[in-house]
Amino acid sequence: MASVEIEYCVPCGHRSRAQELQAEILEEYGLGVDRVALVTGDGGVFQVRVDGEQVFDVDTDEYDAEAIVDTVGSYVGATA
Repeated sequence: MASVEIEYCVPCGHRSRAQELQAEILEEYGLGVDRVALVTGDGGVFQVRVDGEQVFDVDTDEYDAEAIVDTVGSYVGATA
């Protein structure tokens, strides 16, 4: 099973976006993931990691929740 971390910038107000993404991942994959953890950060960070591998970084990628959920799914399928 996959372990997902969503690191988000607290001062930037990204908590809602992180929580929404967390809910979407859990809704889509449920027991297929070990955890979907929210990790606080600063400096504008918004990154998603699956099993320690970065799959999204707001600095280099356009935010698309559906695409991020799909990418997470490729890890869930590979480890299921």
